[in-house]
Amino acid sequence: MSRRKPMVEPEKESLTRIAIVSNDKCKPKKCRQECKKFCPVVRMGKLCIEVCATDKIAYISEDLCIGCGICSKKCPFEAISIINLPSNLAKDTTHRYSANSFKLHRLPTPRPGEVLGLVGTNGIGKSTALKILAGKQKPNLGRFNDPPDWTEILTYFRGSELQNFFTKILEDDLKAIIKPQYVDQIPRAVKGSVQQLLDKKDELKNQDDVCTQLDLMHVKGRDVEELSGGELQRFACAMVCIQKADIFMFDEPSSYLDVKQRLNAAIAIRNLIAADKYIIVVEHDLSVLDYLSDFICCLYGVPGAYGVVTMPFGVREGINIFLDGFVPTENLRFREVSLTFKVSETALEEEIERMCRYEYPLMTKNLVEVKRSDHQKPSSFSLTVKPGQFTDSEIIVMLGENGTGKTTFIRMLAGKLAPDSGGQCPILNVSYKPQKISPKSEGTVRQLLHDRIRDAYVHPQFVADVMRPMLIDNIIDQEVQNLSGGELQRVALTLCLGKPADVYLIDEPSAYLDSEQRLHAAKVIKRFILHAKKTAFVVEHDFIMATYLADRVVVFEGSPGVNSTANSPMTLLHGMNMFLESLDITFRRDPNNYRPRINKLNSVKDTEQKKSGNFFFLED
Repeated sequence: MSRRKPMVEPEKESLTRIAIVSNDKCKPKKCRQECKKFCPVVRMGKLCIEVCATDKIAYISEDLCIGCGICSKKCPFEAISIINLPSNLAKDTTHRYSANSFKLHRLPTPRPGEVLGLVGTNGIGKSTALKILAGKQKPNLGRFNDPPDWTEILTYFRGSELQNFFTKILEDDLKAIIKPQYVDQIPRAVKGSVQQLLDKKDELKNQDDVCTQLDLMHVKGRDVEELSGGELQRFACAMVCIQKADIFMFDEPSSYLDVKQRLNAAIAIRNLIAADKYIIVVEHDLSVLDYLSDFICCLYGVPGAYGVVTMPFGVREGINIFLDGFVPTENLRFREVSLTFKVSETALEEEIERMCRYEYPLMTKNLVEVKRSDHQKPSSFSLTVKPGQFTDSEIIVMLGENGTGKTTFIRMLAGKLAPDSGGQCPILNVSYKPQKISPKSEGTVRQLLHDRIRDAYVHPQFVADVMRPMLIDNIIDQEVQNLSGGELQRVALTLCLGKPADVYLIDEPSAYLDSEQRLHAAKVIKRFILHAKKTAFVVEHDFIMATYLADRVVVFEGSPGVNSTANSPMTLLHGMNMFLESLDITFRRDPNNYRPRINKLNSVKDTEQKKSGNFFFLED
């Protein structure tokens, strides 16, 4: 009998199960400890769940847990998650912070002389992987109570490219620099002018070339705390590009940047490539990641619970695997639905009769911006808006560089800015989601929704079309002040779409969202506008999101920060061709999922398309 039921079997099975207890949500002193009370294993007399009087959070033994999930259903604060992992991950743990916390399986494998791109949702372990590869976090192989020494770690990675990588970190003392994810925190950490800070770190003596590439020459005299989000991002990238190092890491280098600046940042990063240098980039804009990388590692799992790194793939294959949600090498599906970008998937809905037609006249607006520092002159900016018209069930995307007046135009449409000359905008009910979201509400997300969109947030159609895809239920009882940037963005989009209006003005809906959330947000906006028979004007720099959303486009031309002209709305193909020609880049479509892909500069495809004048392809 004992041969049929070996003792090791339950233990082997338990290794593939993880229990996550949230530090923020678990409050053992405010509940009746339902998790422990209802656990069948505890009732059998085993210490599967322990909550001592002095404990701040409950402890769940993963070895004893049978995966019934009763504790997670009974917990009043929804603090517990019980997750069954694929069995092949049982012995692949690279790092775990503590008991019942996030777990990272495997690591990305960087290669010298090439750019490694990392793609995955937020909270899946990308930043943890960067810290480990930079040598700033020692991998504990899941043994947080008894961390292994480096000899053991090198033995664990024996036979893989990571063994050589970690050996070099230990022996050669490789220097790693990380461009941080949250650039808006930089003014708190460093003080001084841009010029002074760049001079301190200019080890490669290439400061002028890098600053020209990243368009920083005109801000060198300014203090760091006076820089905008986009200027801080370019400054942070420049600080990395001028230093001597062996490992360069860029965590989300495209946030706050327009399309042209994103490509310039990508070129600056690729200029760092050398035979003995490692470059790793985490990026959510898939078209920029495609342009930037030589190979890709995908990360999948459950945000905040566990993350798994795939083996390296070619750029096209890696991004397509992420979008498809299926890893062929592991025969594993990590997402139920594939993400595609076929513009004609709404072709049937395009037959909708567009009843209402609105027009706006020729308008001009002059703005004078007084700079905060004494040594700077006040700058003036003039915007000319050519007359145009729009209908219901239509999304118009605004394309242009930062500083060409897209937000100014949106504010004029919203009635928040009056034009200096020309006619007046039609008087319409407007719902506006601003570019910068500063949470002022003191209560929970539920209270905010109740106060601002009382009727919409309980309406079954709005819940199904907007709230559920935006995962608002997961954060509805959290304090608004404690939300992350991505969570705030999702709440702001929900508030904007929940307000009854004729026109929805949405400024940069992709900011702070990861690549998967961006696609969900784009689909939510598209579906809502079509079903509600409303109009949306959207400012968006993520090219994939912009092309997916746009029925027509408004192209802004001119000198950023000086003068600009907003053209009348034009068809997607004509507008994209006009905009891309000004940037001197060409796009093609991936035959599998129709996502736009940037052609490498001067490649065969790039040269062909430029000769024929087709900078953007819209074939279905």
